[in-house]
Amino acid sequence: MEEGRQKDLQLLEEIIDKGLKQKLVHATASRDKIFEEQKVLSDLRKNLETLEKNAVNSLKTMVNLGSEVYMQAEVPDTQHIFMDVGLGFYVEFTRQEALDYIAQKEERTKKQLEEYTGVITQIKGRIKLAHYQIQQLLNLPEENPSSSRQRTF
Repeated sequence: MEEGRQKDLQLLEEIIDKGLKQKLVHATASRDKIFEEQKVLSDLRKNLETLEKNAVNSLKTMVNLGSEVYMQAEVPDTQHIFMDVGLGFYVEFTRQEALDYIAQKEERTKKQLEEYTGVITQIKGRIKLAHYQIQQLLNLPEENPSSSRQRTF
């Protein structure tokens, strides 16, 4: 009986360490990437709205050439904008078309965030369940956060 219990414990620990925790790290990294994309889209939308609101038709700006090396640039016509639509393709949009595209893209990223958040929640739940099963195998008393708080006061 003890040998079977030990194998079960090892199996549960392997599931947690080699499977669930790695999936959790991957899902969290993917969600963080989408958060970053969402921030970039939000910043771009705000900038375009500011250009539209202030009726700016040309501007001077600093452009990052890479490795934090900047160069001054002049944009003679801000009525059109080139946007990266994926796979290295850029499309020329008017300001309003760009705002419409950004709104669609923001909606997609919002759905992706919800999906990844759900996946992360499921993985965390599975980890808690595996910890609970380990606790049951070891016949440990259940952790009760409220009772530990009462003891500390």
